[in-house]
Amino acid sequence: MISFILTLKRLLKALWHSFKLKNFQVLFVLVLVVLLSGTLFYMKQEGLSVLDSLYFCIATLSTVGHPNFTPQTALGKVFTMIYIVGGTGLFISLIGYLAYAMIKETKNN
Repeated sequence: MISFILTLKRLLKALWHSFKLKNFQVLFVLVLVVLLSGTLFYMKQEGLSVLDSLYFCIATLSTVGHPNFTPQTALGKVFTMIYIVGGTGLFISLIGYLAYAMIKETKNN
């Protein structure tokens, strides 16, 4: 439990330092826009609830995937292909900035 708290503290500190970087701020907003647009699309097109739509979007962008859901409509499948290609790069870049901030913070201590 102590290691979890220490890791969470490092993550929050890295988030704090990352938000000072303009590139991180832009990536963060872009990822939020991608998540919002994906959530709204899957709600309207595939009939998912808000929570299920957001969960599917985050699972997709983090490359984890969702074992029980695949888009049912042709438009949903096309959107998902574009969503994966465009959104995954943004999401991984955001995580990369966080990792960089955590490593930088560790070296400063």
